Amino acid sequence: MIDRTMPGGRREASVFATNKVVRNTYILLSMTLAFSAVVAAFSAALGLPHPGLILTLVGYFGLLFLTTKLRNSMGGIVSVFALTGFMGYTLGPILSHYLSLPNGSLIVMQAMGGTAAIFLALSGYALTTRKDFSFMGAFLMAGILVAFLAGLGAIFFQIPALSLAVSAMFVLLMCGLILFETSNIIRGGETNYVMATVTLYVAIYNLFTSLLHLLGVFNSD
Repeated sequence: MIDRTMPGGRREASVFATNKVVRNTYILLSMTLAFSAVVAAFSAALGLPHPGLILTLVGYFGLLFLTTKLRNSMGGIVSVFALTGFMGYTLGPILSHYLSLPNGSLIVMQAMGGTAAIFLALSGYALTTRKDFSFMGAFLMAGILVAFLAGLGAIFFQIPALSLAVSAMFVLLMCGLILFETSNIIRGGETNYVMATVTLYVAIYNLFTSLLHLLGVFNSD
């Protein structure tokens, strides 16, 4: 039996805890992605309307705050599914719009394939190399804030070029976020798999919608 009070025991306990967080994060992430996809499919199939920018932001940040408060309890799991289900609902009308285009099915499939390939490649790289990407934290926070405000400006002032630039920015920022959060998990910086799941889900969601926008522009006449 290993004495966990000894340095070797502490290292083993740390590795075990990290592996548990990684395993739980990817299990919960897979479940929430599947749940979100089902909700999005139903939302698109039923032709449900988009809730609008204000309700989307209120719902997202409200459920994110609730998840953060409940992250150390079973309520956090329920809140994660509520958050990802809500985001899936907001995605349904977006998918309906792109699927209504002449080559809409191709655009959606390309965005899905691109998102999956990017996530698997970046996650695999971070997991296998175990490089420390914590230095990206401040840059990502500032970049996401700037991109978010620019996105609001593009919506309110109806500037298509700015909207396109914001989508390109979000693709790069979400790639960085995937590297940062995966590195944070495997190096013990993130010990709560609920919050780790939320961060990776948000990165995947924004990566997919940004690719969808870019591909929609480049594939349209």
